[in-house]
Amino acid sequence: MVNWELQSCCNHNQTTFLVTIGVYMVAILLLWRTFLLTPFKLITVFLHEASHAVACKLTCGHIEGIKVHANEGGVTQTRGGIYWVILPAGYLGSSFWGMTLILASTNLLTARIAAGCFLVALVVVLFYAKNWTLRGLCIGFIILIALVWFLQERTTVRILRYVILFIGVMNSLFSVYDIYDDLISRRVNSSDAEKFAEICPCPCNGVGWGFIWGMISFIFLGASVYLGLIILS
Repeated sequence: MVNWELQSCCNHNQTTFLVTIGVYMVAILLLWRTFLLTPFKLITVFLHEASHAVACKLTCGHIEGIKVHANEGGVTQTRGGIYWVILPAGYLGSSFWGMTLILASTNLLTARIAAGCFLVALVVVLFYAKNWTLRGLCIGFIILIALVWFLQERTTVRILRYVILFIGVMNSLFSVYDIYDDLISRRVNSSDAEKFAEICPCPCNGVGWGFIWGMISFIFLGASVYLGLIILS
């Protein structure tokens, strides 16, 4: 039986893990409105839209196209599938992938696997991309991950785990912010939560669903840190 209890904290690896996440969070907050984080914000939008696409495929739908815009917006055009599954998959999916990347960074092997899966996802979405912002984003991150992987394997610059961790932390924070900004504070009428509330009005409206999804995203973020400490213990 798997033991999910954290037995001890904090050894060297656990301390490094926590400190690195803390440093990343501070850096992200300080640089939030600068152009330096724009590519990483857009990759979160990419994972949001890719999650819609995955949910569509898993419910036997058809993907007609995916767009990511420079203003940090995006859209996934689908046909068929189960609509009430596809709608929440964007916000919750991007939070889930953030948690997955954070956990993958705890081990070099899993970081390699995550990087490989990420590269495959970028290549696949490249064929569904309907605008040059998304195409450029995919190509740019394919080059970035490939370069970091090359440095990891062929030089003494071993930063693959830290890059995967940064993308995971950035994705987790931005997905939570995106839920708050789109669904709670501004209440965008065309948002996924408002559309979800139209087909599932009980027990709450779009803002309520946004709050629920936000809490789930916080749980994903907290779980990623807790499980990461267990893995490193």
